[in-house]
Amino acid sequence: MFSKWKSKKQQTLEITSPLTGTAVPLDQVPDEAFAGGHMGKGLAIEPADGKLIAPFDGVVAHVIKSKHAVIVEHENGLQFLFHIGINTVGLKGSGFTSHVNTGDKVKAGQTLIEFDMEAIRAAGLPTVTPIIITNSEDKVEQMETKLGAVTAGQTEILSVTLKS
Repeated sequence: MFSKWKSKKQQTLEITSPLTGTAVPLDQVPDEAFAGGHMGKGLAIEPADGKLIAPFDGVVAHVIKSKHAVIVEHENGLQFLFHIGINTVGLKGSGFTSHVNTGDKVKAGQTLIEFDMEAIRAAGLPTVTPIIITNSEDKVEQMETKLGAVTAGQTEILSVTLKS
């Protein structure tokens, strides 16, 4: 009699770091669009090396023309923006090598972008890398961030509970 009222079990997703470095709160990013949460919920990583990997299996939704950012979509529809550095669009791709294209399927651990941290710093730009769930308002019920030292592909940085 009550079978059609079955409750949906909420799905929780654990996301590992796409970079090795130090995870910091988003409000510490020196750009109000990110720090103020206007782009979505997330955190940032101060990278220790210049290699961004896919933290999960997914599809590349978009590679920014200047190769400083990429959006990867998880199978559950969450879209993650990985934005290397702040104001790095002005470098016009110099110092960035994208290993993926829009539409590519990627596996966890696969290299997405390699970047020259010294070239970014030489341009006077921060290397801190925001990691944003761009559709968090529609899809995320709750999110916990894990801060501190992180290793790419190993350290969990986000625990995301999806809206049912």
